[in-house]
Amino acid sequence: MTVLTNNPTTVPAGAATTARRTAGEVVRAYVALTKPRIIELLLITTLPVMFLAARGLPDLWPATWTMVFGTLSAGSANALNCYIDRDIDEVMRRTRRRPLARHQVSPRGALVFGVILGALSTFGLALTVNWIAAWLSLAAILFYVLVYSMILKRRTSQNIVWGGIAGCMPVLIGWAGITGELAWAPLVLFGVVFFWTPPHTWTLAMRYREDYAAAAVPMLPVVASDRVVVRQVIAYTWATVLCSLLLWPVAATTPLYPAVAAALGAACLFEVYALRRRLNAGKTGVDLRPMRFFHWSNIYLALLFLAVAVDSLLV
Repeated sequence: MTVLTNNPTTVPAGAATTARRTAGEVVRAYVALTKPRIIELLLITTLPVMFLAARGLPDLWPATWTMVFGTLSAGSANALNCYIDRDIDEVMRRTRRRPLARHQVSPRGALVFGVILGALSTFGLALTVNWIAAWLSLAAILFYVLVYSMILKRRTSQNIVWGGIAGCMPVLIGWAGITGELAWAPLVLFGVVFFWTPPHTWTLAMRYREDYAAAAVPMLPVVASDRVVVRQVIAYTWATVLCSLLLWPVAATTPLYPAVAAALGAACLFEVYALRRRLNAGKTGVDLRPMRFFHWSNIYLALLFLAVAVDSLLV
């Protein structure tokens, strides 16, 4: 039997697809708030440290939960940073495509999202891993949001030096996730990331100096000459390389790690001195090519921590 209805409602073709696409765009916007590319870099330092802590393959579930809730922790800090920096993100070319700058997410939505991720990560680590990892994770979030984003970033050219401490915390979280304690080995790697962060960030800021100046963010390249910045980049790069070599005696690694660390360090120093040579040749701005060092520093850190993991499998 056919049932006839009066005033039938006609659903326009493609309406459901549009709804799904809109929902997908919202999800992607919230994911973008977490800055996935930064999270990838943090996880690159977390997993190898767990290999080092276990002196081989770490136990599956503590390692898995540490990575899962560590991801949420980093996502929380980044989302809250987007909330705080939404005004300057609209000004800077490099960041104006972020969700809050494009009004894809409301400020309140970003704030609530960041807080929820922070709570999930803290209690998740406490329940599935241990409270030391949980407290370290919470400290990283609070330091990045309250100390770096709200105090240091807009007030001092040393913002990234001390604000970068938050980015070093995944090393300690990874170690604590496996051992339930801290030791000298993760503190050495904490130092590597600490010294690595300023030259990595300053070379990026050299490329986007006008952006930071327009947003009134006193990054070192905004308030100092190229020569001063390059001098600081060289000093911190030397500190990074020397600190990386300390892991050999402290963690009793095989000869593989110091060999790789020395080779990577030599390549990194070659690149930073190439930057100085271009400066001495009178190059400025884009011609100085600071992004060469920025991209190489990413490769350096990834390969160095890969060497940590591989070496741990050989012990």
